[in-house]
Amino acid sequence: MNTSSQQQNPAFYALLVVLIIMAVGPIWLMLTTSLRLNVDIMSETSSLLFMPTLQNYETVLCDVLWYDPAHVDYCDPTFGRALGNSIIVALIATGITLVVGCMAAYALVRFRFMGRDTVSITTLLMRMVPPAVLLVPVFGIWTFQYQLDGTRAGVILVYVAMNLPFVIWILQSFIVQVPIQLEEAARMDGANAFQVFFLVVLPVIKPGLAAASIFTFRIVWNEFLLANALLDRNTRTVPVTIVNSLTEYDIDWAVIMATGMLLAIPPIIFTFVASKQIITGMTAGAVKG
Repeated sequence: MNTSSQQQNPAFYALLVVLIIMAVGPIWLMLTTSLRLNVDIMSETSSLLFMPTLQNYETVLCDVLWYDPAHVDYCDPTFGRALGNSIIVALIATGITLVVGCMAAYALVRFRFMGRDTVSITTLLMRMVPPAVLLVPVFGIWTFQYQLDGTRAGVILVYVAMNLPFVIWILQSFIVQVPIQLEEAARMDGANAFQVFFLVVLPVIKPGLAAASIFTFRIVWNEFLLANALLDRNTRTVPVTIVNSLTEYDIDWAVIMATGMLLAIPPIIFTFVASKQIITGMTAGAVKG
């Protein structure tokens, strides 16, 4: 075989470099901007060489730091409160979605009842509905009927309903691959239905649970439209807080970019932790020589 045919086309490497720049470029720009003072960002003589500073991060995290930053005259607790709201909402919504989604997916796969296929397809079609279409009716129901506007519980229920169809659909494909013989053997040993589900099925579908949790957490963490309409000043999440900090009179780009970098940290940590479960589940059944 000709060795020249094994070489990649230079256009392939050029395209790869362009894709890497497109992916890493915005993150690098946000990081470098967050390490500058706002006066340096707006300066006409701004360049790639600058003296990095952590003042913007101190401004954002002033209410959670163990010391008082010298350059902060007034500590605004908005971001710390919003970060706590985002973590609470994202974790609880992800947990409820996984619990309900697992049970619903197991019922659709293992139980036989009228309309099972219709229910399965309907759950997937519901995920195709854009959240913007649900904004007005959900706001009306939550505000005038249940008085859940401005509460974390209200937006958590919305996020569970929004992500549950996809979680059910993706977990069905994993539960189908679980050998029915494992469940039958557990029942013969005296296990009841709940023991079979929690002790036999769930450990086998860990990769599916991890994938579904990553999907749900990232969607809930970055969601803005519904959170902006349903949450008030004390329960706002970080995306809403960032957007509300943009005004026509003053835009502190350095602090906003620092907030954006801090916003990206929890999903990255959550993804790495959940990814370990995917790798563990994929290698659990490997045959060792």
